[in-house]
Amino acid sequence: MFYEIRRYQTRPGRREEWVGFMEEVIIPFQASRGMDVIASFIDEEDPDGYVWLRRFADEAERVRLYEAVYQSERWQREIGPRVEELLFREKIQVTRAVPTPASGLG
Repeated sequence: MFYEIRRYQTRPGRREEWVGFMEEVIIPFQASRGMDVIASFIDEEDPDGYVWLRRFADEAERVRLYEAVYQSERWQREIGPRVEELLFREKIQVTRAVPTPASGLG
C-alpha cells in the first residue's frame, strides 16, 4: 500500500473556489470511480496552497484508477478544463509515500 501526497498551487486568489470544486465535484467523482481519497487540506502558511492524499493498494490499482478517472469522458470534457483554469498544473508536486509501522496508516 502507498499514498500519494499531492501538493497544488492555485491561481492567485482562487483557492476557495478550488476547494469548493474539489469537495463538490472532483472528490465525489474520483470516489465514484474507486479512488480512495483520504484527506484534503489548505496550506495555513500559503494562501494559494492546497494538499490532498489518496491511497492505493498497489501500482496496478493506481494505473487502473488513473485510467478510470483521467481517461473518462467527463474528466476530459468537463473536469480537466476547469482544473486548468484554477491551478498552475506545472507546479503540481506528487510524493508517493509508504507508511511506516508506527504511522497508524499502514
